[in-house]
Amino acid sequence: MITAGMDTTTISVEWAMAELVKNPRVQQKAQEELDRVIGSDRIMTEADFAKLPYLQCVAKEALRLHPPTPLMLPHRANANVKIGGYDIPKGSIVHVNVWAIARDPATWKNPLEFRPERFLEEDVDIKGHDYRLLPFGAGRRICPGAQLALNLVTSMLGHLLHHFTWSPPPGVSPEEIDLEESPGTVTYMRTALQAVATPRLPAHLYNRVPVEL
Repeated sequence: MITAGMDTTTISVEWAMAELVKNPRVQQKAQEELDRVIGSDRIMTEADFAKLPYLQCVAKEALRLHPPTPLMLPHRANANVKIGGYDIPKGSIVHVNVWAIARDPATWKNPLEFRPERFLEEDVDIKGHDYRLLPFGAGRRICPGAQLALNLVTSMLGHLLHHFTWSPPPGVSPEEIDLEESPGTVTYMRTALQAVATPRLPAHLYNRVPVEL
């Protein structure tokens, strides 16, 4: 579970940050929420998550547009079924294209737009109960680390956005951020994200945090 969660979490955060650099409006809105809830005299903790609904929506929207495993893991049909007019024999290996489902214009309004507000307007379950959004799969074979992954992605995005403002490198406009994918079992960015970080908080909050082992 830990091994499977390392690359996928990193991929999800990089995609999310690419979208945030490309969409300064969304980045600013998330930072305004962080400033309102946390302020500038401390750093975010996991206890703050419940008070940061927009940040959670940013994580969900990144997982919708850029699921790290676009075809999920292979499944085997345990019975003869008919789906969409097609007969699926028992024993068939089935690949579910969650990437395509999450970009279906019949299901999502403006599906290619990075707009976290859609999750404030409508309650969409991300843990396998709403088949419009299945970044972790569903049923008995749902990813066992789904909640851990959500917490990690939310935490990493929260810290990155609270501590820094992110902008494209000099000479590059937000519209020029490359969102092309490198296809495979997991979906990396074709061109690794490069961005400039500008500190937003007092200098003492950037010191190493002591941890008692």
